[in-house]
Amino acid sequence: MTDVVERPDEHRFVVEEDGHVAELVYRIDDGVLVLVHTGVPDELGGRGIGGRLVTVAVEWAERDGLAIRPDCPFARGWLRGHPDVASRAPIDWPPGDD
Repeated sequence: MTDVVERPDEHRFVVEEDGHVAELVYRIDDGVLVLVHTGVPDELGGRGIGGRLVTVAVEWAERDGLAIRPDCPFARGWLRGHPDVASRAPIDWPPGDD
């Protein structure tokens, strides 16, 4: 399994496998790690890569004392389905996301 690579200068986490790149794009706003977009090419689908990207983002937020705001629909759904991971950092759920 390929490791997730942090690319803070590009504001994203990436996994490169079989010549394809999956990514989680983020930005940091006032101490909040905003998860903007998760993209996993079809060729890498079904391998749990999206979840790995979100997990690394949570670990990063936990390490740096940041809250997380999952604006990305995939990240939001994944965090809701994995409360064990989501509980590791404060989550600032987007407005209207009840």
